[in-house]
Amino acid sequence: MIPHEEETMKSLICFVSIFFLTSVVMAGEIYGTIEDAGKPVPADVEVKVTIGGAENLTVKTDKFGAYRVVASGKGKGTLSVVYKNSSSEPAEIISFDKATRYDWTIGTVDGKITLKRK
Repeated sequence: MIPHEEETMKSLICFVSIFFLTSVVMAGEIYGTIEDAGKPVPADVEVKVTIGGAENLTVKTDKFGAYRVVASGKGKGTLSVVYKNSSSEPAEIISFDKATRYDWTIGTVDGKITLKRK
């Protein structure tokens, strides 16, 4: 490789790396745990996050009742879960530039699943 081409290639690789790192850092991470009766919900409980009415994301809990969503948008949104074949009422959340923890307990009101922030 010609020295000039090598320098150009290094610059391009550096630029692409910085671009991807910036994209990851600017993403709004929402994470936490979900409990039912003081115990973590089982694995594969569906967690649905909507940010700004436009971004809809769905993830599943792990065996510890933990979830993690990385949203590209920021601002107000909602989080709901599908548990025991029922959807919870949406709970309000906010996606920030930095990671935000939302831990929840599941309850039932008038036969409907509700989320209460811990």
